[in-house]
Amino acid sequence: MTPEEIEIRESVPSDVAAIHSMYPQAFPDEDLLPIVGELLQDPAIAMSLVGAIDSQIVGHGIFTICGVEGSDVKAALLGPLAVSPDWQRRGIGSTIVRAGIERLAERDVTLVFVLGDPVYYRRFGFRPDASIEPPYPLPAEWKEAWQSMVMDRAVRPGGGVLSVPPPWLEPTLWAP
Repeated sequence: MTPEEIEIRESVPSDVAAIHSMYPQAFPDEDLLPIVGELLQDPAIAMSLVGAIDSQIVGHGIFTICGVEGSDVKAALLGPLAVSPDWQRRGIGSTIVRAGIERLAERDVTLVFVLGDPVYYRRFGFRPDASIEPPYPLPAEWKEAWQSMVMDRAVRPGGGVLSVPPPWLEPTLWAP
């Protein structure tokens, strides 16, 4: 599978059923549907990208527009990101992430954060971040999973807390 074979586009309302069916399959031990549903309802706060092959939605990622408290830095939070189990390990998630990063750069986002597997996200340029804190304290074992990617080195706050929109203010989203 090559990135050229995957159509990446912003989701539309008719994609919601396919998106909602994908998350329980990709994450059977996590209930991500409430946060996904809330973020899909407000395109002003989140960019929702789907990956499709032959018009079948096989991947989905959300990039939520955020800020950093005490700063005018424009940031984004990547997640959730899911690929249908039958289509995993074919570059679909990577293609969605790269496309999202390109689109965020066009929207003048200077920092992108993610809470995820450091080995996976390192390939995109994410590195553990101890200077900007997530909205809630993370367990010690997740320290390396809180990562950021600096898209504009000229704009970087010295520290602070990621300011997220209301759907992300559920403490259980930040705990095991």
